[in-house]
Amino acid sequence: MRASPILRGEVYALIDLKSYVRDIQNFPKEGVVFKDITPLLKDPEAFSYAIDGMTKIVQEFKPDKIVAAEARGFIFAAPIAYNLKVGFIPIRKPGKLPYFTISEEYYLEYAKAKIEVHVDSIDPNERVVIIDDILATGGTSLAMAHLIEKLGGIVAGMVFLGELSFLNPRKNLKDYEVESLLKY
Repeated sequence: MRASPILRGEVYALIDLKSYVRDIQNFPKEGVVFKDITPLLKDPEAFSYAIDGMTKIVQEFKPDKIVAAEARGFIFAAPIAYNLKVGFIPIRKPGKLPYFTISEEYYLEYAKAKIEVHVDSIDPNERVVIIDDILATGGTSLAMAHLIEKLGGIVAGMVFLGELSFLNPRKNLKDYEVESLLKY
């Protein structure tokens, strides 16, 4: 066990989560340094610590629903929604959801993309927290926020396992409360 991050003034384990996230150079394309979370996922203690830490932050936003984009966001969002006994809403790539959807286009740090959500997934004035693994440019999160707002929901906050601070993603998310366990 190593140095411990303090979550909201409470130390509840001694795990250095950064040591479970490895850098993969030039993936998925040249010049990108990908944060690989699979070592964290395969270690039950580290994964539990990450979920517990993120859950503690999310619960402060008092959400009615949790949303996440496929695929890695689902890994964190579903157990957090379960822990808080709130609904989980999947946001997916076009053509992957079976019911009527609305969509939003956005830019990743390395490509253009589009996401969709079911039209009946969020009720007006529901408080929604966005969850994802890594906050890079903020493009995906901003697109998710726009989908939530199109449906009349309120973006209560955004919570990430890690944040690539050197990309200054918060400038794109200045209208939202953003929290992350790890900063790079």
